[in-house]
Amino acid sequence: MTSDTKFRINLREGLFELEGNEDFVDKHLEKFEEIFKMAIKEVIINNKEGLPALSKEEIITPANTSLDSFSSGDNRVHIVRQKTSQFPSTVNLHQEVPLGSKSIKHTISKVSVNIPPLPVDLKANDTKPGLREFFKDKKPSNHYEKCTLFVYYITKFNKQIEVRYGEILSCYEEINEKKPSIIDIVKNSIRYKGWLESGGEKYSTRLTISGENFIKFDLPKS
Repeated sequence: MTSDTKFRINLREGLFELEGNEDFVDKHLEKFEEIFKMAIKEVIINNKEGLPALSKEEIITPANTSLDSFSSGDNRVHIVRQKTSQFPSTVNLHQEVPLGSKSIKHTISKVSVNIPPLPVDLKANDTKPGLREFFKDKKPSNHYEKCTLFVYYITKFNKQIEVRYGEILSCYEEINEKKPSIIDIVKNSIRYKGWLESGGEKYSTRLTISGENFIKFDLPKS
């Protein structure tokens, strides 16, 4: 970080500030937002600063912020992100660029990525059980267990090294269950469970030894 950049977090007020030249802010904004979120999680979990306790759902996605950005004449950008009382699923970016006595304001909404189901062989044949039969035998109880089971099935029975997110969604269709936010489920399985790891391609994942052992030996739960 150069000497003319500034970064400040006030967890008690839920305030996040990043100041620097426009190229620097554009390049590092998401990274500092992630630091801000992680800091909020740690404070809430450890009950520091006397912050009020939040529910588990709120701690998982602390995106309760509005974001304001403006540019000055010296080509510097100052961004302030203020925590609000709710935790919306989208974040609005307000950008104002002064032009003499006038200003232009843009609003950009970040939306979730739409990942369609992808074709994958989930039927029984002479060498493997069908996914429905395998799912019924193993009895996974939540989306993390189900997602890991689907990756296990495609990895072991279809002999794939990596599994694409769209193929996991096809597994949900095969067992006729509601689809979750697959990006969040895979990301949290990687971070908190250790059952999956990132694949070589975007929106793909691989089974870990821990995930293989869980499906093979720990399901169904006794």
